[in-house]
Amino acid sequence: MSNTKVYQHPLQTKEWAEFRRAWGNEVIETNKGNIVLSKIPFTNLNIGTVIKGLAPSESDVRDFLKLGRQKNAVFIKFEPNVEYSKKLEDGLKSAGLVRGKTLFTPTTFIIDLTKSEEELLSSFSSKTRYNIRLSQKHGVKVIVDNSNKAFERYLELTFDTAKRQGFYAHTKKYHQLMWKHLNKNIAHLLVAKYKSQIISTWVLFAHNGVLYYPYGASSDKHRNVMANNAMMWEAIKLGKKLECKTFDLWGREEGKGFTKFKEGYNPEVVEFIGSWDLIINKPIYFIYKIAEKFRWIFLRLKAKT
Repeated sequence: MSNTKVYQHPLQTKEWAEFRRAWGNEVIETNKGNIVLSKIPFTNLNIGTVIKGLAPSESDVRDFLKLGRQKNAVFIKFEPNVEYSKKLEDGLKSAGLVRGKTLFTPTTFIIDLTKSEEELLSSFSSKTRYNIRLSQKHGVKVIVDNSNKAFERYLELTFDTAKRQGFYAHTKKYHQLMWKHLNKNIAHLLVAKYKSQIISTWVLFAHNGVLYYPYGASSDKHRNVMANNAMMWEAIKLGKKLECKTFDLWGREEGKGFTKFKEGYNPEVVEFIGSWDLIINKPIYFIYKIAEKFRWIFLRLKAKT
């Protein structure tokens, strides 16, 4: 397996690899993407993930099996940054991969940034256009602010939002390391201010002609000023300024509030091939799956307390 670099997605850049190494992972470059190896606590076993890389062929799978055995990997999870097709699904199955638990949502929203601002604005729902105008009327100001002070506010809002909405968030150290390694070339911090106070923060990634919206957090106060509508509109304009052709809204889940919010911007739905596991140690794999299920139940309960 050659070491051809795969840099199509931010999670396959050298900056992301450096961040993961600083976080404590071993990262191996392959022609299908970086394998991030994560230790299973209290064992000498690993879990490998190739997230947002390319789809492995049958010959690639043989190489990954060999590498996985060398690294004591229980399995290697692939979530290719590739759209769904029946042909590809059949190819992955015939190569010996099985459907796995997804890390990213299998569908996302895409906005075409090659359109003019006028075309984009007119394509939004009437409610979304109204809320953008309302945020402007209230005097909400949105700017890029990569300062340490703004990032500290982002962390505050992230953990406040996680606690309020009852979801699991990465640790403070994780976010700090991510920002340290990506904020020079890839990451941008967008903040919304109302009466001089930051009430919403988004971390955006811009890479290879695509803008991404991976992280966002907002205050529970002043919700009536529609700061997040102002944020999305300014994010779109920032993407155009950075000469991005596409805006990937990073996730879509039926029935979720954030999905309904994104739908107001008239995005296209894109379905990826999904998550596929290459099982290397079958007995431990099934034990791990059971343990992981209970781990996530615990984390969700903890997030709600």
